[in-house]
Amino acid sequence: MRYLVTGGAGFIGSNYIHYLLEKYDDVQVINLDKLTYAGNLDNLRDVENDSRYRFVKGDIGDERLVHELIPEADILVNFAAESHVDRSIGAPDAFIKTDIFGTYVLLEACRKQGIQKFIQISTDEVYGSTEGSSFHENSPLMPSSPYAASKAGADRLAYSYFVTYQLPVIITRGSNNFGPYQYPEKLIPLFVTNAIENKCLPIYGDGLNVRDWIYVTDHCDAIEYILENGKNGEIYNIGGGNEKTNLDITDIILTTLQKPAELKTFVADRPGHDRRYSLDCSKLRALGWTPRHQFEAALQKTIEWYADNRKWWEKIKSGEYLEYYRNHYQLEA
Repeated sequence: MRYLVTGGAGFIGSNYIHYLLEKYDDVQVINLDKLTYAGNLDNLRDVENDSRYRFVKGDIGDERLVHELIPEADILVNFAAESHVDRSIGAPDAFIKTDIFGTYVLLEACRKQGIQKFIQISTDEVYGSTEGSSFHENSPLMPSSPYAASKAGADRLAYSYFVTYQLPVIITRGSNNFGPYQYPEKLIPLFVTNAIENKCLPIYGDGLNVRDWIYVTDHCDAIEYILENGKNGEIYNIGGGNEKTNLDITDIILTTLQKPAELKTFVADRPGHDRRYSLDCSKLRALGWTPRHQFEAALQKTIEWYADNRKWWEKIKSGEYLEYYRNHYQLEA
């Protein structure tokens, strides 16, 4: 089977490529990534010479390039997105361009040239916040940030191509991922690496915002399971069933690394900060999939990975990585 994975140099995308190459002997994977700040080819250094894998630097909004690549793929899995809420508050234009227009370019190329399956990777953030029951796939979309709104727009655009053009689209909405290769602006890698460096852990508001966490390998496994067993035109929530407050996560990290509680630093809350995300994943469970990793063990494994791979994240946090890729790949600021 031939895969085109967009955004494959990012956190979840690179883990998904590792997953495919480990699971299948006869797979072919093209990784299309623009290499903005969070796209990191170090994530895939161990497979860069694998004959089953090819990297293409490019933008999913580049219609010419996308139309060249689509005939080489049977399956397109679209991870490509601007994805950090804080950045979307300060500069939403990049999110609209990549998350919505870029998805349009992919869909249109697949409509014209054909594809066996188009998997649109969405997020639980499209639902907004809930203080009560968990969100199911038919819950109203009430995104609170420009990032979440851009993903909701791409999500609905992908669905429209199924309804209007019968494009074989499936949409997944995942909860918060954690694991190796996550860019250290996100909560878990930021707090782990800051704690290792004895720097403060900046906690928004009261720290009681709740997220459902899933280990990234489980997310990749769920995507592949849905690809094989899901129904075209359907939406599937992918969650780990691990709702934790930000303070819960912070305390586990500090305890594991044997760091003092004084590193916790409460800062002003960000605008539009959703209080709680919660997914009802009964539809996916009924399809036959369940996560394989227990949360506490997976988080311990993740903390150990960052502790054992300081060169990976020190290069990012020092700016060395950004300078290197600007010089070698004309990386955008």
